[in-house]
Amino acid sequence: MKTKPIVAAVLSASATNTPLSLQSKWIGSLITANSSAYPLTYNFSLAGDSVMGTAKSTLDKYPIKEGKLDTAGLHFELKVNGPHMYHAGTVYANSTWMNISLNGSVAY
Repeated sequence: MKTKPIVAAVLSASATNTPLSLQSKWIGSLITANSSAYPLTYNFSLAGDSVMGTAKSTLDKYPIKEGKLDTAGLHFELKVNGPHMYHAGTVYANSTWMNISLNGSVAY
């Protein structure tokens, strides 16, 4: 059974990001199921197919854990004040779209 994602984020690259490169600062909004928008900033760095960095919201700054960028897309986890938030998305030349799920629910 598929579960719906809790939220989605659309990010755009900062001026320092080069086309088709995830590595750098990405700014966007987290859109909740009730259409509320919250600002997000991700700072990504890459080592091979491993993704590292931080995610910053109005609440705090969180380290990216178990990040991967592969043929299936971008995948990583954040631990936000206890719950785990799983991110799965697609990286385009100058934007990224992600589903964000909470506590192990699957994002589609």
